[in-house]
Amino acid sequence: MACPTGTPDWSGVTLETFNQTLLRNPALCTSCTCPLEIDGHILGDMSYYPSLAGNILFAALFGALLLLQVGFGMGSRTWGFLICMSAGLILEVLGYIARILMRDNMFTNTYFIMYLVCLTLGPAFFSAAIYLSLSRLVVIYAPGRARFRPQTYTYIFVGCDTIALLLQGVGGGLAAGADAGSTLSKDGINIMIAGVAWQVFSLALFGLLSFEFWLRARRPASSSTSSSSSHYNPAFAALRARRSFQPWFIVALALAGVFIFVRSVFRCAELSGGFSGKLANDEITFMLLEGTMIILACILLTAFHPGLVVGSEAWAAASWKAGAHGSPGDGEKAATVTAASSYRE
Repeated sequence: MACPTGTPDWSGVTLETFNQTLLRNPALCTSCTCPLEIDGHILGDMSYYPSLAGNILFAALFGALLLLQVGFGMGSRTWGFLICMSAGLILEVLGYIARILMRDNMFTNTYFIMYLVCLTLGPAFFSAAIYLSLSRLVVIYAPGRARFRPQTYTYIFVGCDTIALLLQGVGGGLAAGADAGSTLSKDGINIMIAGVAWQVFSLALFGLLSFEFWLRARRPASSSTSSSSSHYNPAFAALRARRSFQPWFIVALALAGVFIFVRSVFRCAELSGGFSGKLANDEITFMLLEGTMIILACILLTAFHPGLVVGSEAWAAASWKAGAHGSPGDGEKAATVTAASSYRE
């Protein structure tokens, strides 16, 4: 917001000399009448004006990735993956648009709530997209070697993600809508921390179970078998032979999970300090550990989209629902679905 008399100089202002009415009720402030911070006391939504260029860049990148995800998802009919990625990317775009709009509304919490809730919830949907992929990887490799049935992995981690979303959404709404420092605000922050911490736990558990399945799948077959790889699902032998799938698709999923994990750990630390804490008011750290981590994860999940790497037919055949609901066509698709279903059983 441009001030009629130019940018105010707040260098000599203290809590004692500042307008006490505005100090008691910052909602009456504008960028022309109040500084964002006085003597360590934050009057605005945060102690800095969000970078215009940086937030436009992130909004544009997430918007471009959204268009690619919609195109890839509809073209390959990977509906579950499409829904998760699209929901997360829409939230990311809205979150960074909110940060841009905050620049002219730093003393009302409307856009702050929008930014907080959208960017807190968005990554949970990207985690869900990765979780959905694990059950298919189990079918593609060796369902007989997995600790659980393929659908159990989906139920466990989608359930965990739902809990994280509920906690983060409820906590974010309470914290952002309450007065700063109030009991309600602290309760909201604690609920948000619990939600993000649960997400960190879920990602860590996912990583452990995925690594365990990889060890089980790589375990040599018994000496009575003719081939050391005979326990692998034969219906997907051609897919496993593609370098774009193995190792790169697997590596992309793993790295995307690591990036989301790093972001979630940062979010826990940030929220633990409260909205007036150091991390919550450090834009460079935010851009690196929030924005950049999620951008990198989404780039990997787009560049190695399952529709591009696995293919729509193999992706559908690898679904644990394929045996009950699949509709085999002709040729290779029919053979793949039939073999996958029989091997799964």
